[in-house]
Amino acid sequence: MDRRPQVAVAGGGADLPRRLRAAAEEVGEGLAAAGFTIVCGGLGGVMEAAARGARRGGGDVLAVLPGDDPGAANPYCTHVVATGIGHARNLAVVASARAVVVIGGEWGTLSEIGFARRLGRPVVALETWTVEGVGPIAGAPGIEAVDDPAAAVTAVSRVLA
Repeated sequence: MDRRPQVAVAGGGADLPRRLRAAAEEVGEGLAAAGFTIVCGGLGGVMEAAARGARRGGGDVLAVLPGDDPGAANPYCTHVVATGIGHARNLAVVASARAVVVIGGEWGTLSEIGFARRLGRPVVALETWTVEGVGPIAGAPGIEAVDDPAAAVTAVSRVLA
């Protein structure tokens, strides 16, 4: 059976500036049109905007919720996993994807970047945290900063080709 490759879209769940909401929608739509299934935390903010875009692009959205109520997912999610594990669900979000696109973000978003890199998942970063390290993580290997939503979709397609 063929399965569409899954890409996580992570970012803040709070109210977004208009430009980040538009960027998340464009990324979701572009990834869906490119044949990817979106994985996200299933709530508001970047998660809802990316899910809305993915549905507009004809794609599916897998929501991995922090709580135990599947009804808490935003209305654009086509599949919902209610974990009941709170912020620990961030690991499940990135582990369920082959790559992660990060847009904006809060502290939870930073954990998703860390989990993604620990698992060897490439990260595409759009207006989000910058990460620096020492020794083997100097230069933040595996994290590619991009300037716009189209570049994010192109980067994901390239690293997963």
